[in-house]
Amino acid sequence: MRAAMTRIRFRGAAVAAASVAMAVVLTACGGDDGSGTEQKQPKASASENQKTPDAVESSASSEVLASVKGPGDIELVVNSAERNAGGFVTVKGSVTNGSKQQFGAQGWQGDEQEMVGNGASVAGASLVDQAGKKRYLTLRDTDGRCLCTKFTTGIAPGATSPFFVQFPAPPADTTEVDFQIPTMPTATIKISG
Repeated sequence: MRAAMTRIRFRGAAVAAASVAMAVVLTACGGDDGSGTEQKQPKASASENQKTPDAVESSASSEVLASVKGPGDIELVVNSAERNAGGFVTVKGSVTNGSKQQFGAQGWQGDEQEMVGNGASVAGASLVDQAGKKRYLTLRDTDGRCLCTKFTTGIAPGATSPFFVQFPAPPADTTEVDFQIPTMPTATIKISG
């Protein structure tokens, strides 16, 4: 009996040693193809990363589709409005707080019941198709949260913060819409894609 237990322990130790050796070999093999340059894994797309709206940054673009100034020295710049394959439009840009006070995006979150809990955000934004006589509201997830940027701490005086907001896509032949957000003037923008 004692000899059988010794054999089982020896086999267990041998399996453990083999596992460690295999792990070392596999680790040593990854990342070097022998050419002296390390192989890099492709980066995950934004949809694979599943970033929260707060973490999503506006794409750096020198193109300005529209720029409007509202009360309190708040400036909103729209850099892109892209039609996406999933049947929605993503609007990206930036908000600059030119005042000497913290900007909490008061009124920008909209007044619909589903919006409770969204806090400071651009959830109250909409796209208006003048020709089609239709208004498109910000998309929401199944919990009623906007598919948009949330300004969790507001925007500090003198700071600029990127934003994004997603809407259902207007018909394919609609290329120009009005971007509206409470307290700000209307901005006419062109949809690409």
